[in-house]
Amino acid sequence: MCINNESEKTTARRREAFTLVEVVVALAISVMLFSGIIVAYTQTCRRAEWSGYSLAAQALAIQQLEQARAAKWDRSINELASLTNLTSWVWDGTNGSGYSVSVLDLPLAGTNNVVYATNRITVKMISVNNSTVPPVKVQMVRVDTVWRWVSDKTPKLFTNTVATYLAPDNLSADLL
Repeated sequence: MCINNESEKTTARRREAFTLVEVVVALAISVMLFSGIIVAYTQTCRRAEWSGYSLAAQALAIQQLEQARAAKWDRSINELASLTNLTSWVWDGTNGSGYSVSVLDLPLAGTNNVVYATNRITVKMISVNNSTVPPVKVQMVRVDTVWRWVSDKTPKLFTNTVATYLAPDNLSADLL
C-alpha cells in the first residue's frame, strides 16, 4: 500500500509542475513582447530627435525671412537692398539669391555635436498691376533651409521652406 501512495504523490506533482515546453513558449512570448516595446521606444526617440531638428531648421528659416522683411527697399527702383548677412548675394534687378550657413539651435551636449544648416534665400520681383504708372512690384521671398540628419548611420538631407510676399514701403493703398 505504501508503494501505491508514493506513486500517487509523484503523479500529483507532475500534474502541478510546468513542462519544459511550456516554460520555453512562455519565455519566447515574453522576449517578443519586450523586444517590441524596446523597438517602439527607440523609434519614438528617433522621431522626437527628427522633430527637434526640423523645428530648429524652421525657426532658422523664419529668422532669415524676417531679416529679408527688415531690409530696406530702394523706393525709386522698387528693389530690395543688399542683404548683408548673406554670402554671394547676387541681384540682377528682378531676381536675387544668396545663402548663409548657420548652426541649428539644438540642446546638444559636448563640443562636437554642432549641426549646420544652409539657408538659401531667393527674391523675385513680381508685377502686380500693369495698369498703374509705375507698375506696382512686390517681392516673393523664399527661404530654403537644408539640414542633415543621420538616421541608422545614413546621413539624409531635409529641407524646410518658408515664403512670403513683400510690398515696398510708402505706397498708397490704391496702387495695390
